[in-house]
Parts: sequence; C-alpha cells; structure tokens
Amino acid sequence: MWLVVCMRGCNTATHLLRRVNSISDSLTIHIGRRYELFCSYKAHFLLEEMEEIGESINRVQEKSGAPISLAKSLACLPDDSSILDRRKPLTRMEQKRLIELRIKKRVKEQYLNGKFYDLMHNVVSKTETLQDAYDIIRLHSNVELASRRDDVCFESLAEQLASGNFDASANASMFAKSRREEYLVLPKLKLRVIQEAIRVVLEVVFRPHFSKISHGCRSGRGHRSALKFICKEIGKADWCFTVPMNKEADSAILSRLILEIKEKIEDAQLISFMQNMFDAKVLNLVFGGYPKGQGLPQEGVLSPILMNIYLDSLDREIFRICMRYEGLCSDTSPVKDGHGSNLRCWFRRQMKDRDDKNDEQLGDGAKTRLYVCRYMDEIFVAISGSRDVAENVKFEIIAYLKSLLYLNVEDKVDLITLRKSSRGFQFAGALIQVTAKESASMRTVHKLKDKIRLFASQKQEIWDAMNLRIGKKWLAYGLRRIKESEIKQLGLSTPLLDQISQFRKEGMKTDHWFKSLLKIWMQDVNAEIEANEDILLSKYIAEPALPQDLTDSFYNFQNQVNNYVASETAATVALLSSSITNRESTSSTERTITRMEAPISFIKKSLHRYGLINIEGFPRYVSMLVLQDDILIINWFSGLVRRWLKWYSEYDNFEDIKPIIVECVRKSCIKTLAAKYRMHELLIEKRFELDQNGIPMTEDLETEMTFMASDPSGSADDEALTYGVSCSGLCLLSLSRIKVPTRIFNCFVMGCTTASPSMYTLHVKEKQRFPGWKTGFSAAIHASLNGRRIGLCSQHVNDLYLGNISLQSIEFGALSKVAH
Repeated sequence: MWLVVCMRGCNTATHLLRRVNSISDSLTIHIGRRYELFCSYKAHFLLEEMEEIGESINRVQEKSGAPISLAKSLACLPDDSSILDRRKPLTRMEQKRLIELRIKKRVKEQYLNGKFYDLMHNVVSKTETLQDAYDIIRLHSNVELASRRDDVCFESLAEQLASGNFDASANASMFAKSRREEYLVLPKLKLRVIQEAIRVVLEVVFRPHFSKISHGCRSGRGHRSALKFICKEIGKADWCFTVPMNKEADSAILSRLILEIKEKIEDAQLISFMQNMFDAKVLNLVFGGYPKGQGLPQEGVLSPILMNIYLDSLDREIFRICMRYEGLCSDTSPVKDGHGSNLRCWFRRQMKDRDDKNDEQLGDGAKTRLYVCRYMDEIFVAISGSRDVAENVKFEIIAYLKSLLYLNVEDKVDLITLRKSSRGFQFAGALIQVTAKESASMRTVHKLKDKIRLFASQKQEIWDAMNLRIGKKWLAYGLRRIKESEIKQLGLSTPLLDQISQFRKEGMKTDHWFKSLLKIWMQDVNAEIEANEDILLSKYIAEPALPQDLTDSFYNFQNQVNNYVASETAATVALLSSSITNRESTSSTERTITRMEAPISFIKKSLHRYGLINIEGFPRYVSMLVLQDDILIINWFSGLVRRWLKWYSEYDNFEDIKPIIVECVRKSCIKTLAAKYRMHELLIEKRFELDQNGIPMTEDLETEMTFMASDPSGSADDEALTYGVSCSGLCLLSLSRIKVPTRIFNCFVMGCTTASPSMYTLHVKEKQRFPGWKTGFSAAIHASLNGRRIGLCSQHVNDLYLGNISLQSIEFGALSKVAH
C-alpha cells in the first residue's frame, strides 16, 4: 500500500506494481529505507519528483523497448543532499564555515612534527585561498556570493605574494587626525583580502590552544559568555580587581608576538609580511585604546586574533598561578590527614564534569580559589581567600604584564570587596554588582514603602499642576488688565496701574512693556537659582496666594511621608548589614546574587549626544536624518532598539530600558518623520505603523524579543561570524552633496558592485577612550573619520543601521579612487 501512495500520479505506477513480487527481500529493505527518507519531505514536493521519474522511465522504455526494474528506477532519484540544499539555503554563518573549512584543510596539509611550515607560500598566496578570503569579506558585507564580483585579478595577486613584491603601504589609505601628525591607516581591498586569508590561517593554528578564560571574537566565547561566567562565579569570591592597561604596539611588542607565532609556525615569508604591515602602520594593535569588538574600522581584521595570541601567554601564566595557590597550597599549611590531595582535587575541578559540591570536603588549602575572565584586553580577577593572597596574585599578574609583555599598567589597582561594595565594577561595558537576596519580609517592606512614595509623588504632581495653572492664569489676568487700562473709556485706571505705568517707555508696545515688567520682577526674586519658569509661577505666585492652612497641611503630609521612608530605609540598611555580618561569620554565599545592569545614565547621555532627546530628557527629532528616505529613518531607530533587545534582554534592569524605547526612541522617530512631512504626530504614527518596523510599544516588546531570539539572520549571536558585528554600535550618517565624476561610482562596501546613488557623511559623536560603556551607539570612532564622506547603496545603509554589517566593511579610501 505504501508504494501505491508514493507512486500516485505516476504514469507508470501500474507497470511498476506488477514487478513488486519479483523483488528480493534485500531490495524490499532498501525500499523501506528510501521510504523513510521520502516521508521527511512534503507530499507535493515528492509527487512532483515521482512524476518526473515516471516520465523519464517512459522515455527510456520507448527507446529500449525493455522494462526497467524497480531498483534502477529508484536509483534515478535525485541526490538527497542536493534536495536538502535546494530546500534550505545556507545562512551566512554556514557559508563562512564551509569556506573556512576548505582553507583549514590546506593548512592542515602543512603540518609536520608539531609545526606548520611555509603557510604563506603554500596556502595564503594560492589563488583559491585568496578567492575564498574574498568570499568571506563579501559575507561580512552581506553580499550574495552569486552576485557580480570586483575586478580583482587573484592570479596576479597570488604571484605578487609568492614573489614577495606586494607592497602593503601602496595598498593602504592614510587619514590624518589633525596637525599633530596622528594618522590612521586602513587597508584597501587587496590588502584586506590578504589580511583575511592570514586571519583564517592563524585561527586554524592557534584557536585550539586558547585558554578557557579567553573570551572575545571567538566562536561560542564572546561578550555574553564572559558576562555569564562572571555572574556565575563571582558570588563565591571575596576580592576582585580589573587590570587597566594602555599601550600601542611597538617593536618590542611585535618581537614578542613574532616569538609566539614562531612556536607553532615556521614561515619566514609570513613573518616578513607581518613586519611590512607593521612598518606601513596597517597592523593596528592597541591595548586599552578604542573598545575592541565594536566593529570599528581602526580595529583591523587581524587585531582580535593577534591580541588573543599575544595575551595567551598571560592566560598560561594565570593557569600556573592558579595551580600554585589552589593545588599546591603555597599560602597555607600542609594538607591535613583525611582531607585528600589538594592538587588532585584541583585537577578534578578543571575537568568539565567537575562537581562543585566536593569543594566543601577539601582541606584548608582549598579555601583559596581564583576566578579569571579575559575579554580581549579587559582582564577581571576574583579571589576567594585572604587579602594577602589577593595582593600577591595582583602583584604577580601586573609584574608579568609589565616585564614580559611590555604593557603599561596603572600602578594603582585597588582591590574591591565584592560583598561590601555598593557601586560594583565595570567589565565589558556592563555594571556588575553583588547584592544580598531579599527575604519575603524585606520585599513586603519595600513594596509598602514604594506604594507610599508613589502615592505622595502623585499628590505632589497634582499640587504642582494646580499651582502652575493658577500662575498661568495670573499672567493672563495681568496682561489683560494692562491692555484694558489703555482703553480710557472703560475707566479702569487704578493707583496701582498708574504706578506701574511709570516703567513704560515712550513708544513701547503693551506686550513689550509687560515682558519688561516680568524681567524686573524675576531679577528681584533671583529667578536664576530656579530650574524653570514653572517653579517660579508655582512658588512665587500661586502658593503665597493660597490659604495658609491648606499649604501647611500639604507640606506636613509630605514631611510625614519622607520621615516614614527614611526610617524604613534606615531599618532596611541595618537589617542588611546584620545579615551581611552573619553571612560573613558563617562563610555562606548562598544569600548573595550577582546583578548585571546596563548603564542607564550613560545611555541617556548618548541619546542626548545623538540628538534623540534634549537637555531636559524630552524626545526631539534628529535633524541629520530628515533628508533620508522613510525606510532608512525608521531602520535607524529600529537598529537601536534591536541592539538593546539583543544586548540587554538578560540584564537585571531591563525593565528600565523598556520605557526608554517607548518614550525616547519611538517618539523621536515619530517627531523626525513629522518634521520631514510637517504632519501631526498622531497621523505619522498611524501612517507608518512603527510596530511592524521593529519599534514596538512596551506591551509588544516580548513578541519582538521572541523574534530576535529566533535569529533569522543565522548568526546565532556568534562573534565569529564577522568581527564586531554582534557588538557593533549605531553610527549617524547625514545625506551629503559632493562633486564627483560624471561616471557612476559603486558602493564603498567591500565586495559590493552596486551603484551608489547617494553620498553620506559619517558623524562621530562618542570620543571616549577605553574602557567604554555599551550604550547601543559606536563607542569610539577614530577622530580622523569624522566628516568622512562615503558612498553607500540603499541595501548597505539599511544593513549598517540594522547591525547586519559594521564599519569595518567600508573601504574609506574608495573616494580617492573615484576622484582619479
């Protein structure tokens, strides 16, 4: 019966059924396996395939005149993998991994006796490797691999590399920051292709040897994994510190880096080429400079892998320090009988299937524990033990960085007591805090206190609104009375108005006169010390005119609320301090939780810098976006929302991000579109349906977060897809007018051959140095790129706004080629 169902619609089904009885048992088993495979496809797709097979069988039978067996008919089925590929297109990540797998096979062929030999000549300088590297760049730029390619002759480029005639400085663009001779050098397309090939080769060689404490720009070990590790382990520690470093790569650092590379690669040509790139200032490696992993052009495609290679020796040194303090018990007395071997227990903890419950059964020497996490050049160290041990560990790590890695480290690195520090610490753009868990009674106290504070604030808002209304009516009444006094027929002249009239100059109009009177009055009451005019009208006009009993009763109520809140806060603090003392005496860490918070204050400052809100925090339109297309304006705001939903969805204060999305970002988008079309904001909101474009209301955020979790782009939040894309910040572009040649120029994104209809100007708003907060905008772009004009097609402007590509995909020196 199953064969009748599968062959429905087939023209030769009757003929095939007649031959079923002549098939052997082994063939029947084979058919059953084929049937299981077919059931995984949709019915209509399978019927179409079977109809094609039936027609092919008829054609063969007509030519040969002999019937074809069922086995031969089933052998004519299309290949399963080809059907699967046709049904499910590969994502960008899958395509990149397939390309890197081809390069990896070529690298593995050069492995001999524990080293890799002549990778530059046998792998990098091959035409197929350069073509694969170019395809990876196109995937980074979100360009289809089947589209038209750039006019790059990979054969001649491979010959130049093999002969050593490739000039790195001639294939780079230099940008001057100022007259102080600070330069930024970025690679052109050919040099970028070579750098990408070298990056893949270095990752194949070194990535399997990286330590587990290393995070950043690695597959499965990125920004989120680093924060998760800290939140999981930090609550067990007593002391912690971060290591701030600041050093730009010099000859000493390059020599040390080359020694690290030579341990696993024997290739003089590769070393020479890296030296040439360093001399041409194309090799950008800055420790503690601009934030790493942000997709900024000055980072360079080689910076992440080279930084991980250079700091891998530090990871190994930390591993030795950890073994000395935890396993060998250098800081405590020898292990007592019955407690087992600390070294054996330490090795067990390093295994993946370790059981942390066994730590309670360890000896005195096992009380010291080290928790280390390195995100690129940000290093976090937490120690569970005495302060002396923490000071020794800090001294050894700093000494190693200074003496052997030649990095500048600040001398003043303070130890932070995690359980007593209320401010927390900053790591990887987030704020990490260790707080005590609240009991049920304490949560009840907080809820009651918050309700009373909310009730009092509501009464204060009503009081202020009514007083402001009275003050505004006073202004209107005063202006009306002055205007009426000018009409002599009404006879409204009074001694008070006659006294005021002496301040009126000859020829002065009524409105101007009234404003002069208000100005004199504001000087008398010293209005400069007040925040705004609403407070003036409420405090100096309305309240003095109210009955004294009413004013006293209201402020008495507010004082009672403040006293109650202050007393409950003091009681809560005392309860927390007592619980912390009890917890320290019992050495229990079960009542502490680690909070990971987004920097709300810095986010609001960034919103003000980019023009989304004014100085008072109210949304406003972004003037630089008004001239752009509607979809580009909406996508700019949508890209900011998508970044926040992806980065902060697991943060503990995500509830504070939601109001900012609705009250600031959404309303600023509406105001920008309203300023463009000069329409009312309600009409704009109905016309563009922002909920469907990624700028939802508060109640729709859960649906948007579910959509982001499904990851339609296929990146799976993997930092190895494109360096910096998962953490890239939003930049601001304005439409620019510039004289260009009469011929059409292409998009400046590497690998894109689409004509660019518009020129855009890049605006640098953030100029902070490392370490920087993660606010959704580009943390720090090199100042020489401020005002740089770039040509982009509509697709890549959308990709840049939505976060599908980063600034690293743009060739900033392409404008000079267009001019020539």
